[in-house]
Amino acid sequence: MDPLAELVKLDPKSIGVGQYQHDVDQAALKRSLDDVVMSCVNGVGVEVNTASKQLLAYVSGLGSALAANLVNYRNEHGPFKSRAELKQVPRLGEKAFEQAAGFLRIRDGVQPLDASAVHPESYELVNRMARDLKCSVSDLLRDAQLRQTIQLPKYVTEAVGLPTLTDILGELAKPGRDPRQKFEVFSFQSGVEKMEDLKPGMKLPGIVTNVTAFGAFVDIGVHQDGLVHVSQLADRFVRDPAEVVKVAQKVTVTVTEVDLPRKRIALSMKAAPQLGPATTGARTSPAAPRPSAGGANRPGQPAKPAPLDWFTAALNKNHKD
Repeated sequence: MDPLAELVKLDPKSIGVGQYQHDVDQAALKRSLDDVVMSCVNGVGVEVNTASKQLLAYVSGLGSALAANLVNYRNEHGPFKSRAELKQVPRLGEKAFEQAAGFLRIRDGVQPLDASAVHPESYELVNRMARDLKCSVSDLLRDAQLRQTIQLPKYVTEAVGLPTLTDILGELAKPGRDPRQKFEVFSFQSGVEKMEDLKPGMKLPGIVTNVTAFGAFVDIGVHQDGLVHVSQLADRFVRDPAEVVKVAQKVTVTVTEVDLPRKRIALSMKAAPQLGPATTGARTSPAAPRPSAGGANRPGQPAKPAPLDWFTAALNKNHKD
């Protein structure tokens, strides 16, 4: 029901943020990833009466210690009724409250605006709008026609500009909205659930899960990502795989080879890919020469590798690097 609450419990580095993530300064990488996670948490907002301390720790102004204090206070005194009650949490002072209040949501509280991203500092401004329209704040949240009659320039001051007022009005239209895009359900090929179901020549829908210097990994629904080598990404020469694909992109791929013993799947995004041998146990010897596009290998020219040999070679090289 709340994926973000579970994702924050994981180390961001465990998702594989880049091909050479272990080569950079690990402390700097952790700081950068934590900043991204914090930005996501604050962008979505946190339901203070149900959030875990791990999730609350990423809210601006709180941290792990204040998050633990907030959860302990909630367990002892019950759900928070308003944002103002947050000030009673031990060690949560005015500064921390000022930074965190706008990101903490309290639904069905005594103050309707507590369920929105409107900061408590702006409550009086919204109350003034409601008084001028001779209605309640709840009416403003429900009635779009009332909100359209608000003349924002009337409320501009030295402290509050028109952009801030526009943001407040947008939040009144959708209090506590989820900023994430609409989720689209993706369906894999029915009947293809494990590697044994794969056959060379199959065209399958997939989702790109990672892009590296030597190609892209694609999830085709068999619990083992397949590799589209850079030479198989398009019918033209591709220098950088990122020019053709990106993570989470939906693609259609063709299975060119399956290596069950080593759990390797070779895929292609070409219009008419060359299929390799379907391997169910034995496979072509890596040393066996393979004919080039113009005929047999010329004397002194090294034999071209079997279709999956570059896969292993690339992974080994990456591991050594």
